[in-house]
Amino acid sequence: MSHQANPRGTFLEIADAVKAQIEANESMTELPTAAEIVREYGVSRGLALRVFQVLEKQGVAERVPGGRFRVIRQGEYMDRRPLAERLVEVIVDDRLAVGEAFPSTSKLCERFGVSRPTVTKALDKMQTAGLLSEGKQGKQRTVLALPDCKESAKP
Repeated sequence: MSHQANPRGTFLEIADAVKAQIEANESMTELPTAAEIVREYGVSRGLALRVFQVLEKQGVAERVPGGRFRVIRQGEYMDRRPLAERLVEVIVDDRLAVGEAFPSTSKLCERFGVSRPTVTKALDKMQTAGLLSEGKQGKQRTVLALPDCKESAKP
């Protein structure tokens, strides 16, 4: 009789090991890639993908469109709405009036913890919706209109 390890449950053991890595390393913000799990644990890609499913189901990580899985820390709240929706609220939260300057791309990257291209796409959506002026090199965007849904709630 063979003494090979039973593959059933292996993905759970690997998920526990990855979870332990996350707990031990506060600066860990992304899960390892599937290729890294395959290489480190000597398992198939399919099994590595099951590890991600387990960690996502346990609330330890979340899928990031076009990227790796992001680590979710205990007690961490993450606004999962599209960035364009959250940027619309900047107009209300910062009490911006029509004609006022909208925060720069750099400040928005810092404020929302996202990349410059991500902010630029969201700003373009706001421009298309008629809320912001066109962004050009050296020229700051301005507010063209107030959002309908929040306008009446604004004091």
